[in-house]
This record gives sequence, structure tokens and C-alpha cells, in this order.
Amino acid sequence: MAVFLRIGLRVLIGLLIACLIAVAIGWFLISRSLPEYEGEVRLRGLEAPATVIRDANAVPHIRAASARDAWFVLGSIHAQDRMWQMELSRRAAQGRLSAYFGERTVALDRLVKTLDIYGLAKRGLAHQDDETLVALDAYAAGVNAWIHHINDDARGRGAPEFFVYSDPITPWTPTDSMAIVKMMALNLTAAARSEVRRGQFHLQLEPERVADILPDYPNDAVITAPRFSELFPGARFPMIARADERLPMGPAAMPEFGGASNAWAVDGTRTSTGKPLLANDPHLWLQAPSLWYLTGIEGGDLSLIGGTMPGIPALLIGHNSRVGWGLTTTTADDQDLYIEKLNPEDPAQYLTPKGWSPFQERSIRIEVADKPTLSEVVRSTRHGPVLTGKQFGADKITPEGHVAALAWTGLIEEDRTMSALHGLMRAESVAEAMKAAEGVSAPAQNVTLADENGLGMIVAGALPRRQPYSRSQGRIPSPGWVTTNDWDGMLPARDNPRVIRPVEGAIANANNRITDEEFPRHVSFNWGYPYRIQRLKKELSSRAFHSRDSFIALQTDRVSEMARSVLPLIARELWWGDDATREPLKAQALELLRDWTGEMNQHNPEPLIFSEWMRALTRRLALDELGPLYQEIQGPRPLFVERVFRDIDGASIWCDVDKTQEEETCAEIAEAALDDALAALEARHGSQIEAWRWGIVHKAVHRHQPFGFSGPLGVLFNIEQETSGGNYTLLRGLSSGRGTTPYENVHAAGLRVVYDFSDLDRSVMIISTGQSGHPFSRWYDHLGDAWARGDVIPMSMDTDEAHAGSVGVMELVPR
Repeated sequence: MAVFLRIGLRVLIGLLIACLIAVAIGWFLISRSLPEYEGEVRLRGLEAPATVIRDANAVPHIRAASARDAWFVLGSIHAQDRMWQMELSRRAAQGRLSAYFGERTVALDRLVKTLDIYGLAKRGLAHQDDETLVALDAYAAGVNAWIHHINDDARGRGAPEFFVYSDPITPWTPTDSMAIVKMMALNLTAAARSEVRRGQFHLQLEPERVADILPDYPNDAVITAPRFSELFPGARFPMIARADERLPMGPAAMPEFGGASNAWAVDGTRTSTGKPLLANDPHLWLQAPSLWYLTGIEGGDLSLIGGTMPGIPALLIGHNSRVGWGLTTTTADDQDLYIEKLNPEDPAQYLTPKGWSPFQERSIRIEVADKPTLSEVVRSTRHGPVLTGKQFGADKITPEGHVAALAWTGLIEEDRTMSALHGLMRAESVAEAMKAAEGVSAPAQNVTLADENGLGMIVAGALPRRQPYSRSQGRIPSPGWVTTNDWDGMLPARDNPRVIRPVEGAIANANNRITDEEFPRHVSFNWGYPYRIQRLKKELSSRAFHSRDSFIALQTDRVSEMARSVLPLIARELWWGDDATREPLKAQALELLRDWTGEMNQHNPEPLIFSEWMRALTRRLALDELGPLYQEIQGPRPLFVERVFRDIDGASIWCDVDKTQEEETCAEIAEAALDDALAALEARHGSQIEAWRWGIVHKAVHRHQPFGFSGPLGVLFNIEQETSGGNYTLLRGLSSGRGTTPYENVHAAGLRVVYDFSDLDRSVMIISTGQSGHPFSRWYDHLGDAWARGDVIPMSMDTDEAHAGSVGVMELVPR
């Protein structure tokens, strides 16, 4: 027995030593990939010495001898800090994620290859101006120089993720950067998804009830689309009511999760300094590291500072020495789905106004880890590529004997978006910036502009020229063989909506309706909810003069105008009731809500009670009528609730439950929903209402790709913070309203900026995580807590200020 014990002990000690050695080797390799911000680095392709100063917040400030070298250095530092993020971004745009991740990303790879994102990007290079081509080439050379530096100096492959996914890092090309912009355009539009959703509801409901559940923006009336089935007499539609899941790194399954944002500006007549101010916070999916990377760029005639995206040689949001700009999603209707009829005698043909025509075909290949490569054929029609499987959910509304094809402004071959970005960066006035922005194709964005003399805003992006007699109006999928549904090219960019030097001295946008033009010059039928713009208008008008600090405070404003509008509607009958006859929990909840200001404060219970009540109320109102289709709209639907409780166009009919003989009132449904909500909250959080806090459930979750989705690894790689705000506050933190974590904050302002034109060096910014993409770097999450608190950091173009308290100075020299 003693012999066996000794042998067992030796084996245990041996295993322990082996584990320690493995951990030591692993840490050595990982630590080699940690970014070092000090010292001299020799890089191939750099034409003259350059300096990168990492300021006190690890923000790099590039000082180069020329604009070409500045873009080269940007590529190098993007690769140093975010190479894994860049690799995933270009693989997503190439349709090559499945070679890493297997079958779970095949659907995204198939969609990207169906749309030919990478092919379009490659062909688009021929349409860029010389200055932009120089920047693209220099940036790619800088990325590749850093990859060589990693390999030559054994820098741990540049990121720890590359030890798990060990394929060689292929050289970066200008096409990669172009494709990432295309992919961003795809992820920022929700027009096709909106068409599918509306088509589904038209198949089940009368048009006036569709207007309740999917209401038009509460502004001037618009012409409603016909019932979807009327466009396809005799067709048999599928009975599909499932809710789609979001494709990782791909377009959102729900239209609400396309891009959003806030931007506003005031001119010198409305500031304490007599010079303009501009604020912007773009809302996108949260991830770790952030999509955004703060950078200052000085080289030749370039002088820029603001938010870049790794992989793209451009400053997407920021300012130069004269002009500042911010972006908000236009929600333009830039996609149309066409239902193409197949020839029953030859399914290789589809119906056109001139008769049967053959599909165009091309082959695609999808590499799948540990599986055979998939070889498929992609078809196209005169409208665009034919969608397959669940792409954009088109299978839900495609009748038998038909296929769906996609028309999208992002499929334009002569796409000069990248050149337009570079023109914007070099603009010396608002007027010049507007002219440059006219070159954007996709994504369509509202560009808010300011210089020291005034303000402007323009819709930058291609807008389809639809036929005025189109019955579908692009609101629902269209019969592809009817010519009045076709696009006649694009509207002239010079006619895009814009405003310059407004007499009111202020500009504001929160994805709200920006034009009252009628179809077909309407831009869109689908706009963001009106509550954020209502809050903006109220707060911008509440004081005679604004300051940088008032703008910073407004970016983190937590008051929900939605709650202020809807709560009195659903609670008024209950507030007038007798609390003494109610259960103590319900009486206490109603008392709290009676005194609530609508502030979505993370430390308070009222936002949680109200949000759960709204979610339960939507379910009570809609589930019996919609059945499985309810999955498409579950969660809070405030405009729907407002229509019902105000009985707009007879919408109160939703309060009556079909399956009972009694005629329920809206007050009864509201009380039943409150009971549902309180029961659910008590089960999850206990019976002490004082212990309920909004921040417990409204956590901002920045997930690492891909380890953040892998159970226990998420603890190491994800970043979480409790946050205030909600779906409809200026401090926007969007949650899905469904699943086991319905209030998880997953879509928010990953970047916030405020520019002060009295002294641009007083401008401030923040991103949602840290500058480094290395999960073991101290700079991986160093800005996250400040972001969650609503704090900002200084972003000065002054070199001396960058040096003050800097965490490192890196000298780059030609090799």
C-alpha cells in the first residue's frame, strides 16, 4: 500500500509540475503579445520617422511627416491593439468566418457571399479618387508591416486568440478595408427586415390593426400600403411565425437593432462662449473590445482627432482643425424585397415584364472548420441576388413557386463612400463637408456638422428613386414582374434633405422623421421612436445658453419621455383606486410610480417595475390576437400601447380578449398586466421592493468575439457594468425585452463626443471599453467604468498635452 501511495504522490506532483510549466509557457506566449507602448520599432514601408504618443488614457496621437505615413502608422497601431478584431471584421466581410467557427457562422458567410460583399468592395476600388487610394494602400502597408514585426520579433502572434485559431494571418489589402465599410452598411440597415415583418402582419391582420401594432411615425399622415396578400392573388403563403436569432457579427434579426444614434448642435448665438457646440453618440451593438478606437492623427496636411474603427483608414466621427462631424442612422428605406415568380415549367426562369427570363448564376464556396467545404450556386435577378434559407426572414413571406430577391443601395458598383469620407475629413467648412458627403452610397447617415461659423446637417447616402404609382411603396415585398415596383436609379444626391445655418440656431436628430416629403421622396416610412427627439427638443429649449458641460450632461440624460407619456394612460384608473383593499406589494408599487419622474436610474426600483409592466401589458394586449406571430413584437411597444389606451382609430379593441365571452376594458387589462409583472419580479428578486434595482437587470454586456459566448470564458473576456437609461432615453441602452435576460443592455452608445469650437482642444470623448483588444492588457477595459458613469476624457490635438502624463512614446523608423 505504501508503494502505491508513493507512486500516486509522485504522479500527482508530476502532473502539478506539468500544469505549472504549461501555465508558465502559456503566460509567456500571451505576455509576448501584450502591446508595448514604449521604445523604437523599425517598420518596412515607412518613408520617414514618426512618433506615436499614448496619452494618459492610452489614446495614440500620431505625428508623421506626411499624410501617407500617417495612414501607414494608423494601420500599424490598429494592428498592434486590435489585430484579432480586424481579422474577424474582414473574415465576416469575406464570408470566411466558418473556417474558424464552424457551422454556427455558415448562415452569415452564405449571406455575405450571396450579396457578394467582398467582390463589390474589390470592384469599388476603381471608383475611388487618387488621394483615397493612397490612404488605402498606405494603411494596408502599415498593417502588414506590423504583422512582419510580430513575426520577426516573436511578439506572440499579436493577440492571444491567434493561439486558438492558428491559421496564418494573410496580408491586409485595400479591399479588406473597403469590404468592412460594406459590411457596416449591411449591419446598419433594417429595411428588408421591416418589410418582412409588415408583410407577415398583413397576412394575418386587417390593415387598420397592422397600423396599431406597427404604427407609422406620429407625424403627418402617410398613405398605407395594401394588404400584402392582395398583391399576390391566389398565392399560398408559408405559415412561419418563428423569431429569428441574430447572426454573430451580422445584421440584426429585429429591425429595432439596426443602427441608431443621437446628435445635436447649437451655434454661437446659443452658447456661453459665442461659438458652436456639437455632440454625438452613435448606438451600435456592444462588444469587447469596443467597435471604436480613439485616435489623434497629424501628418502633412492631415490634422484629425476622434473615433476610428480598426480596419478602416478614416476618422468616422471627429473633427479636423476647422470642421466637426457626427453621424446618426437615417433609417432610410434603402432596401426592397422583390417576390419573383418561377416558371412552373422551367424553375431556372423567373417572370419579368417582358416574359420569362433566366436567372444569372455564380458559384460560391464556404469553408467550414472540421467539415467538408460547401459548394453552392447563387442566383440573381434583374433586381438583385436571390435570397435563400432564412436570409432577412424572407422565407416567412415568400409564397410557393416564388423566390425573394434583394435590391439594396449597398449593391451599387460605383460606390464612392470611402472617397466621400476622405473628402469630409479634409473639408474646411460646413459647405465643403456637405459637398463631400454627397458621394456616400451606403450606409445612409445623417451627418451633423459644425464649424466656428455655424451648423448644418445632410442625409448622406443613396436614396432609391421609386415609381410614384408603386402599390407596395417599398413598405412590403413587391411583385417583381410589375414595372411600377421597380427602381429608376437613385435620386440626385444634391436633392437629399439638408439644412445649413438654421435660423433657430440648433440642429437635433435622434433617428426621427426628418422630412415631410411625400412618397416617393419620403426617405423612409420607418423612423426611430419619437421620445428621444422630444426630450432633446425640450432640453435644448430649456436654457438660453448651452455649454460644453450641459452637452455632456444631456448625453447621459436618463429621463424617459416615453414613461411620462404612457404611465399616466395605463395607471390612471389604478391611481384613483383604493390602496387599502390591495395587496401591499401592488399598493407600494403604485405609490412609487405615482411619484416617479420617469428617470431610468439604475439605483431605483421604479424603472424595473414600469418596464416589466409594459412588457406584460404588450403580451396581454397582443398574444391572444397574434398567436405565434407575437414572437415578432414581444417586449414593450409604447406607440402601440398609446394607440390602444387613447383609442386611436378604434385601437382599444385590442383590450378585449377574443377567447372570453366578457368584454374586457383597457383598465382591467392594465391591472392584470401589473399583477403579472409584480408576480414575475417577486419570483426573481424577492418580496422586498426596496431591494429591486434597475441596474441589476440593465447591465451593459460587452461580449468578446468569440470567447464571450462560451460559458465560463465569458467571465474572463466579457466586460459588464450596471447602467442607467433605457430603450427610449437619451442615455440609450437598448434591450430586447425577451428571453431570460430581457433587460440586458446590449446596444448603446459605444462612443460619445462633444466638440467645443471656442477651443477645439477642450473637446471630450469616451469609448465603452478600453483602447487595447488584448484581454490581459490593463488597457482592455480601462475606460469602461468611466463610460458607465457618464464621464468623458479630454481629447486635445496639442502635442504637449498628449505628452503630459503619457503612458508611452513609441518611435517608428523606416526599416
